[in-house]
Amino acid sequence: MVAKVRAVFRCGECGTSSPKWTGRCPGCEGWNTLVEELERVGAGGVTRSAPRERPVPIAEVDVHEWAARPTGISELDRVLGGGLVPGSVTLLGGEPGIGKSTLLLQAASSVAGSGATVLYVSAEESRQQVRLRAERLAALRPRLLVVSETSVPAVLAHVAEVGPDLLVVDSIQAVHDPDLSSAPGTVAQVREASHRLAQEAKARGMATVLVGHVTKDGALAGPRVLEHVVDTVLAFEGDRHHALRLLRAVKHRFGSTADLGLFEMGEEGLAAVPDASGLFLADRRPGVPGSVVVPTIEGHRPLLVELQALVVPTPIPTPRRSAQGLDAGRLSMLLAVLDQRVGIQIGNRDVYALAVGGVRVAEPGADLALALAVATAVTGAVLPADLVACGEVGLGGELRQVAATERRLTEAARLGFRRAVVPFSAPLPPAGVEVLRAATLAEAVALVGADEG
Repeated sequence: MVAKVRAVFRCGECGTSSPKWTGRCPGCEGWNTLVEELERVGAGGVTRSAPRERPVPIAEVDVHEWAARPTGISELDRVLGGGLVPGSVTLLGGEPGIGKSTLLLQAASSVAGSGATVLYVSAEESRQQVRLRAERLAALRPRLLVVSETSVPAVLAHVAEVGPDLLVVDSIQAVHDPDLSSAPGTVAQVREASHRLAQEAKARGMATVLVGHVTKDGALAGPRVLEHVVDTVLAFEGDRHHALRLLRAVKHRFGSTADLGLFEMGEEGLAAVPDASGLFLADRRPGVPGSVVVPTIEGHRPLLVELQALVVPTPIPTPRRSAQGLDAGRLSMLLAVLDQRVGIQIGNRDVYALAVGGVRVAEPGADLALALAVATAVTGAVLPADLVACGEVGLGGELRQVAATERRLTEAARLGFRRAVVPFSAPLPPAGVEVLRAATLAEAVALVGADEG
């Protein structure tokens, strides 16, 4: 008997199913936890498909059977650990307009240029729009096929007809399964569509990339189960008003999540950035109070970023604290430490702090540099042009060393920095770098001549 498909509502907390939606789960009594999903049943109840593989001894598993295939985009391959694995499902998330479609169209063109067949499913734009973008990116390839489709069964039919090596779906929130009554983009639709596409990818050994939207707080939109269905989750980040874009792996079953890809958005698309530190510091103006360079770590890559601070008196009782590209809570903590442990009074002044270049610096290793930037902005002291600072600041004003200090300072030395303010416990520096050691923030401020006394 042919299996039938029916819609059920299942609790996301306890798994209890219900034939219709209710505000409260009948099992765990949780509110608004029921979501719609499809269930296929036959004559004997829920159908059980025959296994497609036979169990084999683990030592006989061929690890080279599904080797990663390079995309031809160096920074993307860096994050993916060599490329896309056949049969894998990758989710690429990012804010609207950040360049997700541009990146994937360039990657699809490169893969198609290597002789593979690529099917690009555009669920949000017409074929003509995709063609115009591909023409601007010089991404027109005979083996790059494009179709504008929003129905999951239709997408699977195109896959069966074309037999692509790589499938790109842009975006997963725009495709829908007509067997479900809910609208595209809902939890049920996104989950069902991703499940069916993932099953097809595994069955065919077809690499698949899904584009996902993000919410206002930067999290991937849709059900959390979507992140468990896919093998790799990539986050594409950056400020739309700056050219720099950052690509990082949030989850990666085939490699490390510590690598970082850097791109620069231009008129001809995204270009790899081999020397990000040089890009960040290209327009730096030494000799200005409130400017400190911090060697930070993004993944495995050391980056040098300029931190700037501006402190001005204010007549209002509640001074403003503004942080762009920095953790606002961390800034407030450092201002309190400067006030109580160092004696630099900031209570009646507005403080503006900025990580230059559109990159976000949120690690504790930037504490010392940010505190020195604020201190020099208050006192008017100017730090030497060849000096960097890195270290974590505690509430007691003590300085703590951070991970990969030697790698940070090696990158600083490569760009011509010869002095570094570090915690007293930091390891030996690389050749060519003189370290100024301090046990507390007050000592570090005095070392660079930024104390008010």
